[in-house]
Amino acid sequence: MHRFVLTDGQWAKMEPLCLGKPTDPGRTGGDNRLFIEAVLWIARTGSPWRDLPPTFGNWNTVFKRYRDWVKAGVFRRIFDAVSDDPDMEFAMVDATIVKVHRHAQGAKGGPKNQAIGKSKGGWTTKILALTDALGNLVRFILLPGHRFDTVGVAPLIKDVEFGGLIADKAFDSNWIIEDLNKRKAKIVISQHQRRAQPLDIDKDIYKSRHLIENFFGKLKEFKRIAMRCDKTDGSFEAMIYLATAVIHSR
Repeated sequence: MHRFVLTDGQWAKMEPLCLGKPTDPGRTGGDNRLFIEAVLWIARTGSPWRDLPPTFGNWNTVFKRYRDWVKAGVFRRIFDAVSDDPDMEFAMVDATIVKVHRHAQGAKGGPKNQAIGKSKGGWTTKILALTDALGNLVRFILLPGHRFDTVGVAPLIKDVEFGGLIADKAFDSNWIIEDLNKRKAKIVISQHQRRAQPLDIDKDIYKSRHLIENFFGKLKEFKRIAMRCDKTDGSFEAMIYLATAVIHSR
């Protein structure tokens, strides 16, 4: 017997987004719930696809189906379905670094096209995330590990409305401060020592920043994310979307 992840309540939210339902055109898929559990087993254990237990079916069939769902954007839609009511009184932004397993290297186009870069820690990928006031993921992007955190902030906050932004001093950038002032959003960003006239921030609100760190901690409980094992950024993003969907729907 294998320890499954999804509850009936979680599956009820995800099932309508799956491919191969009897009402869909084309082939009817097998047990979609068992397939999702197979992907979650890979995500939780960090194991190679070839080590997938026979309970879930032929590993190669499951892998090919996973790739089809990645290309179809199914995992992103599942994430959106369980994350449709964020608390945007405040938003939080932060980044975390994950090591890249050697099996994740060698994709077409080279590492830079798959959000992989070389830093002091070797080959790494940076997950830059925007969460709501409760620490629930709203958006994320992948960057090569050596890129500055502020590089990916613009696409994260574009067209997103929030009352204020909480972040550490890595995000104490003039253009970010200017953008927040234009939005009339509250600035709760730890000030860098080099700033001549540091802003006075609300330290009590800043303490809430631990919630986004808690989110990263929960995300890295999935070993395939804590140690990136996917060659393409699309596959890695799909793993993050599915893992986060499980976290949000608990």
